[in-house]
Amino acid sequence: MSINPDEQSRSGSQWRSLLLVVGLAILLRWGVIEPRWIPSESMQPGLQPQDRVLVFKLGHRLGRHPQRNDVVVFQTPAALVAAGYDPQAALIKRVVAIPGDAVEVQGGQLLRNGSTIREPWAAEPMDYELDEVTVRPGEVLVLGDNRNASLDSHLWGALPESDLIGTAIWRYWPLQSFGPLRAPELG
Repeated sequence: MSINPDEQSRSGSQWRSLLLVVGLAILLRWGVIEPRWIPSESMQPGLQPQDRVLVFKLGHRLGRHPQRNDVVVFQTPAALVAAGYDPQAALIKRVVAIPGDAVEVQGGQLLRNGSTIREPWAAEPMDYELDEVTVRPGEVLVLGDNRNASLDSHLWGALPESDLIGTAIWRYWPLQSFGPLRAPELG
């Protein structure tokens, strides 16, 4: 039995196409977009445990700095690793301050550069105080939306931008919440 050269060529072409698609998918997953899930209640009410989001990883590699209200994914900070937290875990929080911002928490309210910040996504007023800190270049201050149930910058300080994995841009699960992640409009 002989194999038709046309069939052999078509079969080889299909394998090359499949390898190209798999290679492209791996490249995208490794360097551009990565699926993540929400592991805790720290981002409620906006993001629920087990929600699935897509994280855009390329922005900070191309020099885009996080902006206020971005939801970012990052490596476990050294202070949490030292306290026994899994160094392979990734956390997700909201950027509340960028370099040059002076931030504090007084009377349950976040103040940035002397002004009270209205945050409709925050679950409730904060039950802690944070002395004023000015965010240095190359750092951001991140807080969970569920401020009183979040391991975040109020405990371990500013986050180096070099620890960022990416910015959460799209929720794809559950389907009823499918769509882009945006900061709510402040009225």
